[in-house]
Amino acid sequence: MAAPKEKSTIITGFVFDFETGGLDARECAATQISIHAIRLDNFEVMETVKHYIYPYNFQDNAGKPKPKKLKSKYDEEETTLMKYEDRALEYSAITMDMLYNEGEPIKEVCADIIEFMKRNVFNVKPSCKPILIGQNPLFDVSFLQQIMIYTGFWTDLTKILRGHKDYFGNFQPYCIDTIIISQLALSHNPQVSSWSLGNLCELLGIDLDDAHDADADVIATFEVLKTLTARMRNEEVETDGSSLVETKKTKTRDHFKI
Repeated sequence: MAAPKEKSTIITGFVFDFETGGLDARECAATQISIHAIRLDNFEVMETVKHYIYPYNFQDNAGKPKPKKLKSKYDEEETTLMKYEDRALEYSAITMDMLYNEGEPIKEVCADIIEFMKRNVFNVKPSCKPILIGQNPLFDVSFLQQIMIYTGFWTDLTKILRGHKDYFGNFQPYCIDTIIISQLALSHNPQVSSWSLGNLCELLGIDLDDAHDADADVIATFEVLKTLTARMRNEEVETDGSSLVETKKTKTRDHFKI
């Protein structure tokens, strides 16, 4: 009888970010998503995925299409498009034309995300299951819940990610918030006036290109996490952008007892 395979302790982090058509995930659409799969032991980026999302219609909280309205039996059925607020689109520099021309159907996007996550998960025990990472990730989680529930992939996602059921019995994925990590590491620094991603990147010497693009924000979030983790591990980040390397300090004694 073959011996059981030993489970790995290597944890996958999914650094992710959304661009959206507004702030309320109950009414507004997701317009762009980016996810980078990283190993938390050495911060290797294993794979990345990013999508623009083709405009889609509103559904109720159960993931069912909103009832169609008929003014009369002779009228065509109407559906309600998700909200795409002008201010939100200007903020992300995403236009409706871009979404119609470059966007992919929401179901195809979600199916690809699920397969992407499955490919980048090690055989681990429950305490080492993958975890979501983001800058203020609770906002992005609400849109992740929305698109996965809309397309019927929510149950698949709950089987991949680490999390727990809340008081109402709903699965809530665990998240690492780089704002909280930054506050733990930098709250003593009087130079910190804001915990925004742009301000943290400036403080830590991280380049932030094309701010408010989902993929650029994921890269910056990853670099913030990598830099602060290196400090916690007493490590230095190699200048060529490779994984973290340990810096061992030589132990010294000021005097010896005779």
